[in-house]
Amino acid sequence: MEPADIQGDLSEVLLSEAEIHARIAELCREIERDYEGRDLLLVGVLRGAVMVMADVSRELRRHIEMDWMAVSSYGAGTQSSGVVRILKDLDSDLTGRDVLIIEDIIDSGLTLSWLRENLSSRGAATVEICALLRKPAAAKVEVDVRYVGFDIPNDFVVGYGLDYAEKYRNLRAVGVLAPHVYS
Repeated sequence: MEPADIQGDLSEVLLSEAEIHARIAELCREIERDYEGRDLLLVGVLRGAVMVMADVSRELRRHIEMDWMAVSSYGAGTQSSGVVRILKDLDSDLTGRDVLIIEDIIDSGLTLSWLRENLSSRGAATVEICALLRKPAAAKVEVDVRYVGFDIPNDFVVGYGLDYAEKYRNLRAVGVLAPHVYS
């Protein structure tokens, strides 16, 4: 779905598909350098990170393994509750592994902080984070993110995997959802 298909639902387009793909390519070159010669496990956070995980994994010019975890701190609302529930756990043993969490967006940082601690406690050698989007103004806790695609304003955004009430995930760009849609 293109922004023009839902233009009445967006107040603005923040990032085009081309901008997103170009930045993911840059991040992947950094990841390749940083993890050269190391066994890398990408952990995608369902469902929002599906698009980012797909593009990162395809852009990387090396072997990787992938696993998925589903956690929730949102419910049906537009703001994180901060209470994390595991909806789907990993299938992989993390002992001694270099883990790179692939995330769509960092809002408050509460979920990602919890997730990093949880994966580290499972014996991973390293746990780093790659997030397409980060909202610095929304941060409630400091989270060290090794790879950040874009810092964005503290607006409610959709597209490229990000949803509102399970809609807009297939938007090929990232846009600010117009308030009349969720008010």
